[in-house]
Amino acid sequence: MKLLIPNIKYLFFAVIFSLLWSCGDRKESKGESTDKFESKIVEEVEDKSPLLQNIPENIDAPEDMVWIPGAILYQGAVAQDPMAMGHEKPSFEVAVDGFFMDATEVTNAKFKKFVDETGYITIAEREIDWEEMKKQLPEGTPKPHDSIMQPGSLTFKKTKTSVPNLYDFSQWWQWTIGANWKHPDGPGSSIHGKENHPVVHIAYEDALAYCEWSGRRLPTEAEWELAARGGKSNTIFFWGDEKTALGKNANTWEGEFPVENTKNDGYEERAPVKSYPPNTIGLYDMAGNVWEWTSDWYNTNYYNEMSGSDGTPKNPQGANSAFNERDPYAREKVMKGGLFCVANRIAPVIAYRREWQRV
Repeated sequence: MKLLIPNIKYLFFAVIFSLLWSCGDRKESKGESTDKFESKIVEEVEDKSPLLQNIPENIDAPEDMVWIPGAILYQGAVAQDPMAMGHEKPSFEVAVDGFFMDATEVTNAKFKKFVDETGYITIAEREIDWEEMKKQLPEGTPKPHDSIMQPGSLTFKKTKTSVPNLYDFSQWWQWTIGANWKHPDGPGSSIHGKENHPVVHIAYEDALAYCEWSGRRLPTEAEWELAARGGKSNTIFFWGDEKTALGKNANTWEGEFPVENTKNDGYEERAPVKSYPPNTIGLYDMAGNVWEWTSDWYNTNYYNEMSGSDGTPKNPQGANSAFNERDPYAREKVMKGGLFCVANRIAPVIAYRREWQRV
């Protein structure tokens, strides 16, 4: 399968789906740009605590996975990124051991195989438990009418006019009863003929179930960023800083959001995997298409706290607890990757640590 999305989500209607603050591709992180410097800093760390950089001996690469060499990186937005938001800054230095990651997003075909073999039912297909839901809402929130307390998920909708407030996500997301991985655009839609498209409407719990079945795990945010850069250390995108090259390298929203998508990249909505060139280490769609889960808690204070700490954390696992200053009731996981503007995908990873044990 594959590693994992931009780092913020917003729990809408306290149900199964998380939303990002922005739509578009995801950024990479700050650091030095020369190979000479990168080699030097890795050697210095290896003298103290060797990073796993090469595939361990007697280990064969799993099918459809790519080896990501361990490295030192700056996690967070690069300084020259004009679209970076506060929760992506300031960047801080981390060390990450090497691991294997899926070359592509999890496809509908792969997720269907999982469901066929296990009988698993995703959260978007299950009856809504009001007793569980109200724990995520302010005390005293009235129960919604039964007519809308039905299984479903959020789907994207264009607006007819310009949107002055891009923090009001309800303007382009709508609760759609009957939307799930088999019906990605709601009742009447289908994944027939879209077996090679990324699976969407997958909640975090669903992603973990898929990982357990496939013998893999979700990546940390630091692992995902290392993989997304594709060997580059100080550029906004994996191909460089050129925004004009976006349509050739990723499936994102082009035009006035959320009014008109010009489809200069070839797609109005989701694109099949491998529709765009991979990054330099062989990973596809690390920018654009659909969001990807990571294992880290989303915490709006995390980057500030980490940037002020001493030392270089190795294989960081993210914040100890979830916190969203805009929604204190939310318990969210970090998503990475960017999107054209639709639901998220799974992106599991398999990692080998220094003891050569699969995590």
